Amino acid sequence: MTSERTQLKRDLRKAGGRRRLTAILLVLPLFLFLLFSFIIPIADMLRRSVVDNELATAWPNTTAMLQAWDHSSPPDEAMFRALGTDLRASAEVRTIATPARRLNYALENGRSLVMNTGRSLRALEGEPQSWRDTLLKEDPSWGDKKTWIALAQASGPLTDFYLLTALDLERDPEGTIVSRPPQQSLYLDVLLRTGTMSLSVTLLCLVLGFPLAYYVANAPEKTGNLLMILVLLPLWTSLLVRSAAWIVLLQDQGLVNAMLMAVGFSDRPVPLIYNRIGVLIAMVHVQLPFMVLPIIATMKAIPTAYMRAAISLGAHPAIAFVRVYLPQTFPGVAAGTLLVFIMSLGYYVTPALVGGANDQMLAYFIAYYTTSSANWGLAAALGVLLLGATAVLYFVYARLTNLGQVKLG
Repeated sequence: MTSERTQLKRDLRKAGGRRRLTAILLVLPLFLFLLFSFIIPIADMLRRSVVDNELATAWPNTTAMLQAWDHSSPPDEAMFRALGTDLRASAEVRTIATPARRLNYALENGRSLVMNTGRSLRALEGEPQSWRDTLLKEDPSWGDKKTWIALAQASGPLTDFYLLTALDLERDPEGTIVSRPPQQSLYLDVLLRTGTMSLSVTLLCLVLGFPLAYYVANAPEKTGNLLMILVLLPLWTSLLVRSAAWIVLLQDQGLVNAMLMAVGFSDRPVPLIYNRIGVLIAMVHVQLPFMVLPIIATMKAIPTAYMRAAISLGAHPAIAFVRVYLPQTFPGVAAGTLLVFIMSLGYYVTPALVGGANDQMLAYFIAYYTTSSANWGLAAALGVLLLGATAVLYFVYARLTNLGQVKLG
């Protein structure tokens, strides 16, 4: 009897182990997908926003001297010697472009200062008697405290330079955080513009999508299925193609302006493209299915008997709709608005194609610093800013709307 119980326990443990292994194998592809497409990229973005080792790698002697500098006393000959030696060495092995680019982020004309001095030092023969006199002769800017403060702030290994820049802030020569000059402040306005445009798109999608969802959810089955296909049809087309199609439709000689002039609305083409109007029209068209689908799913789950019961008890149909039906659609409305708003925050293609210079959102600048200027630190900092703003808005929205009720489909 005892041996049978032992065998039974052993069999149960084996069966439990097989179930756990099966569960792990089933979940493993999803875990790996999230790990490599979501967790690792975000972790790398956070790292790049605070890591600053380009100058330290190219100019190690200068970095060592700067880290021992008190930021208040004038640079001595040893610091000038370390800078001159590193500058000439990097010019000779042609790695000078990296520190020149990094110094240009923090110092106006920093790239020209480094590249011009590097070219002169590369032709220098022997060791000069005074590196200080040599560098000041090449460019008096090497004697400015501002230049050395910029070098010290770029000497790493960690920095708050990129995050402060993303918030239109900087450190003054004393190390105090201050606002950047108005002509250099940009990103908070871009973040405000991004939030405003995302909110506008969300509200327009809700106004247009709620009646459509109500009609689809309550239409006869055959009609409802046909309408669902029409709702899903835009998702089967490339986002790039849909955005490019709006360029054709909204241009001065496009179909929309031709119709407006044909019905007498205007005697000349209305500017609908490369401005805020064009961006809103195109983004609402792209985002509308993501608002409609969660609301339809919620509306289809609402029993029709509730409305009939309210009306049979004497409620006006409009009152019954507002007090009985509308509150039950709230989870779908909350899911749709949250989905559209968060997706709109990161939009890049549509504003880049149909918007003007003053309509570009934060994603445009992230793409610019990633692909055009190779300023990965600032691109990562702007990404952190966007991620933080999204997280804050999400938690505020969750507190206001009891997000536990939300169903995405």
